[in-house]
Amino acid sequence: MTSSIANRYEFLFLVECENGNPNGDPDASNAPRIDPQDMHGLISDVALKRRLRNYVQVARGNAAPYAIFVEHSTNLDRPIVVAHEQTDGGWTPGKEPTKGKVEMAKKWMCRQFYDVRTFGAVMSVGANAGQVRGPVQIAFARSVDPILPLDLSITRMAVSVDVKGAKSSADYRKWEDEQPEETLRTMGRKSIIPYGLYVGKGFVSAFLAEGTGFDDDDLSLLWEGLLSMYEHDHSASKGVMTVREPLFVFKHVGTDSDTNQRAQQARLGCAPAHRLFDLVSVKRRTEDVPRSFSDYELVFNASALPAGVQVGFAGMACGRTNIDWDKPNQHWPWLQVT
Repeated sequence: MTSSIANRYEFLFLVECENGNPNGDPDASNAPRIDPQDMHGLISDVALKRRLRNYVQVARGNAAPYAIFVEHSTNLDRPIVVAHEQTDGGWTPGKEPTKGKVEMAKKWMCRQFYDVRTFGAVMSVGANAGQVRGPVQIAFARSVDPILPLDLSITRMAVSVDVKGAKSSADYRKWEDEQPEETLRTMGRKSIIPYGLYVGKGFVSAFLAEGTGFDDDDLSLLWEGLLSMYEHDHSASKGVMTVREPLFVFKHVGTDSDTNQRAQQARLGCAPAHRLFDLVSVKRRTEDVPRSFSDYELVFNASALPAGVQVGFAGMACGRTNIDWDKPNQHWPWLQVT
């Protein structure tokens, strides 16, 4: 079994949405999420983690050790019961598990499920596998500029009606033939934004990774998933969504000449996260309303990078994540390093 990661990381990524709804708000009739004070768009951390989970399921076949705990339309108690069944002592319905048994079940869940050892999970329900604090946390993504939510009318050229008394498909056909044509259409609504470029930020803790077993292979899969999470998640509601390269990865490596002290610095970090995020600027090229990624440019202030921190510029090539440390990849002409 490989050891957990030994460095602290922060990362910054850009999500682009064109003619779609990047994250609907159920409290606002599924309209795109916005900050009402300044009309900037938001994408919740939950939505971003969902796309990452979906990518891992596609890329790793939903099999241990990369299975996904929080799946669509499942009962989370079931895998927790399995965790007890697969560890010493088994599972006895109605019997409160001991602290030691809960700990065994928790470790089993971390070994089996990528999202548990990555994002953590509350599993103190049902059979009880405790709670896990995940080493990877992602904040709400926020648009660079204000967005314009549009509520569009659409026509559905068919209806879905439960025909009372119908006993066969022939009865449904007879009912259709008896209806006026206009009653077999209906109206609907669709919420989109014409365009939005969102900045997402995340954090990786080496200390919390120790508790879940999050290792370098898991970390590589995280970078891969961040870059590709929308490539296998296209839908009519999402429009054209993608993560624009590069992904900025900040790795804390330390500065001390003593090996042990430098390793401790790498785990604790050599600069606060906000100083690293402030090194990346997203600037508009035009005074018009932005409608494409080409209306922006990225500027990275490399000269202000704190000592003890490396920066990586990550992109995808043939399903593999390539990270250039301390130098920009020339494949991204929209990135300026100053």
